[in-house]
Amino acid sequence: MTAPFRFPRFFVTSPSPCPYLPGRSERKVFTELNGSNASELNDALGRIGFRRSQNVAYRPSCLHCSACISVRVCTQEFAPSASQRRTMKRHADLVVEARAPWATEEQYELLSRYLAHRHPEGGMADMSESDFAGMVEQSPVETCVVEYREPSVNGRPGRLVGACLTDRQGDGLSMIYSFFDPDDAARKGLGTFIILDHIIRAGRAGLPYVYLGYWIEGSDRMAYKTRFRPLERLRPTGWRRMEDARVVAGRKSWVKAFAAE
Repeated sequence: MTAPFRFPRFFVTSPSPCPYLPGRSERKVFTELNGSNASELNDALGRIGFRRSQNVAYRPSCLHCSACISVRVCTQEFAPSASQRRTMKRHADLVVEARAPWATEEQYELLSRYLAHRHPEGGMADMSESDFAGMVEQSPVETCVVEYREPSVNGRPGRLVGACLTDRQGDGLSMIYSFFDPDDAARKGLGTFIILDHIIRAGRAGLPYVYLGYWIEGSDRMAYKTRFRPLERLRPTGWRRMEDARVVAGRKSWVKAFAAE
């Protein structure tokens, strides 16, 4: 006889200052991901707007605000803009490898420089190497670290310029956290390239979505997510397309071209 499925227990955090909208507070609802059904639970919660952090799935549950909206890219219909095509070409020399979720000193040093430059006041700014190892390695679901390196020199691995902690869910790739070299002018647009690479990876795997986390209308820090179309956002009535006036011809052929390689 199989054990009965146990409905997860949910908890709510105490309110704290919102890191995105001044003058507002944030609150999260969360549950643990553990046991033999952790992957299935993570998949189900991901489809209703939850995100994973280590062995916890969470989503905003603010008392007087619903600005944080889950968004995902529709991989099979995506076509890059002219600017995104230039970004792909600029970084085409990078060596990309999906590695087992094992934290390295090189990754941590890159993350530290990224946080100091891009998010010096953020909640992760003081992350220790031990904290980083926990973020990467404590995962109850299928996950990896996708590394982006410059070409090898004399047989030695090239410089690490970007990385992304990525979960594979039943219907897509979930980009848990990405970071990259913030100081290299020659590597402009690395964040965009990492997302484009994940769209290609999902297309090759036959996965329909890349989950980008939360988007907040009017937040400059979140604006980049709307550049990847078609984009769906989670509404009370389910996932709905965001308005897009761009011409969409050629989207399928672009994804299929990369998927065939």
